[in-house]
Amino acid sequence: MLSEEVLKVVFPLLDGVDLAVCMVVCKQWRHMARDDYFWKCVCAKRWPSICKRPNSHPVTYYRIYRTFYKRQRPQTLLPPRLSFDDLEFFIDIWNEDELIFSEVVPGPVLQTGIKFLPTGICNTLKFHLESPEYKMTLPVDPRFNIPWGETVSISVLVERKDSNKVACIINKSLFGYIDRSASRALAFEYLNFSPNYPFISGIRAWISLLFLEDGDDGIIDVFGIEMDFRNTASSKDEVLWLLDMLDWK
Repeated sequence: MLSEEVLKVVFPLLDGVDLAVCMVVCKQWRHMARDDYFWKCVCAKRWPSICKRPNSHPVTYYRIYRTFYKRQRPQTLLPPRLSFDDLEFFIDIWNEDELIFSEVVPGPVLQTGIKFLPTGICNTLKFHLESPEYKMTLPVDPRFNIPWGETVSISVLVERKDSNKVACIINKSLFGYIDRSASRALAFEYLNFSPNYPFISGIRAWISLLFLEDGDDGIIDVFGIEMDFRNTASSKDEVLWLLDMLDWK
């Protein structure tokens, strides 16, 4: 076994997880690793100011570390109170002042997605749509064309059948960014949440127009729409919980 003098040099260099592992190696290491000086070294890396306490303080650094160090654990969501069967989405798109798309979309249709991708789709978008990641997409039929440089905006409302209330997801937001490498035009809006959730804010809903570039220069051929909430809600249950917390009127 390593001598105590060597361990006294090595232990202050360890983080809390490694020092805790040393405590289960053998009785000698456990006895040494419980020395509060080593745990003070660990705490000094995370919370330097707490090490300015008097040495006679009754709460040990070992206890402080055990109390406040928390390894991130995946959280399990409770089943959502809402179902896509309960939802209808109202999607309207304007080119300048001309309404070019207006549909009432049942929730399950967004779950079905785009079954048949058009020929000529770019590889980046094709890979995204065929990936197993959760997504909400809608085929556009009939497709519509938009010239480059036109001012295009979108509104999305959602109604829940269980209460006949409506919430706003997107309110006449502009497609202000076009990613030609991924054949997507993007618009976003910050969500409005119920007053019952005062500490939730800053979450954006994103809408993408999925398109092909027409043979005529400066025209995009829209074949689909995608809605997502980025990393905030990346599974079906997470999306339903997020929608449930909206400011329903």
